[in-house]
Amino acid sequence: MWGMELSFIWAGIVAFAVLVYVLMDGFDLGVGILFPFARDEEERDRMMNSVAPVWDGNETWLVLGGGGLFAVFPLAYAVVMPALYVPIIAMLLALIFRGVAFEYRWRTQGWKRVWDFGFFGGSLAAALAQGIALGALVQGIEVQGRAYAGGWWDWLTPFSLVTGIALPLGYALLGATWLNLKLTGAVQDRMRRLAQPALAGTLAMLGLVSLLTPLQDPVYAERWFSWPNAAWSLAVPALVALTALRLWRGLQRGEELAPFLCAQGLFVLAFVGIGISFYPMIVPPALTIAEAAAPDASLRFALYGTAVLIPVILAYTAFAYWVFRGKVDPDEGYH
Repeated sequence: MWGMELSFIWAGIVAFAVLVYVLMDGFDLGVGILFPFARDEEERDRMMNSVAPVWDGNETWLVLGGGGLFAVFPLAYAVVMPALYVPIIAMLLALIFRGVAFEYRWRTQGWKRVWDFGFFGGSLAAALAQGIALGALVQGIEVQGRAYAGGWWDWLTPFSLVTGIALPLGYALLGATWLNLKLTGAVQDRMRRLAQPALAGTLAMLGLVSLLTPLQDPVYAERWFSWPNAAWSLAVPALVALTALRLWRGLQRGEELAPFLCAQGLFVLAFVGIGISFYPMIVPPALTIAEAAAPDASLRFALYGTAVLIPVILAYTAFAYWVFRGKVDPDEGYH
């Protein structure tokens, strides 16, 4: 029983790391996706300066989530990686190229527009790859004999393409509300306006994904619509509607912090919906959390270090955001 409890504790830790990554790296990926909407180089500089102090630290949570999966759920890692090899490698390459573009655009003049496009392209490609990987995982991975038994292109389906489109729209919403929070003047007004169609698109794609998800596996439909899970299934869309309404009203009123928090709230609620579908599976529809977990001794050993590591990461992350709180000064920034 203690071993099973450890595996579920670790599932919560990995899920927490993934959620925090999506919330934190999502808005700076969204800034890159919105790069073409900047009118001139000064506006692009200010957009990049809004995330310069925190963007690379945000990716710490991706490393923690992926490393945690490898360390404590090795069977899940061994199944998921070959199944999603193409979108995961595409995501990593896009994140690398995006990071290079971030640094190089400050070091050149003649090639700045090239690196501007690289920052946009890397951000968009990473978001698309993450969305496609999520859709491929939700639709299910074929497992036989504790190994991936599917084909090379199983990850590419109409459903995974829908989720692939949905995630960049959601990241654009996060990015627009972040820029509304951090910038001033004309570029802030433009991003606040862009947040409105981004919200509409995000809600439309969230609704479409929610309608299609129960069709991917009968287990999902049973969990969503059988009692008492149906109470949670009804509560999530109701909370989504209330959060979206608050976000919309905040944008209409010219508010700054509330729209950003509400945009993140939409992602939290979507994550809860995924959790309702998955639990207690970690690789649907074949592997449960307990089945995929490492031996008890490994789980316990890793938990000791993680119990120290996560508070440290949270502390320095909070400190970085506190130090760089407030509006971006147009006359200062990353160089």
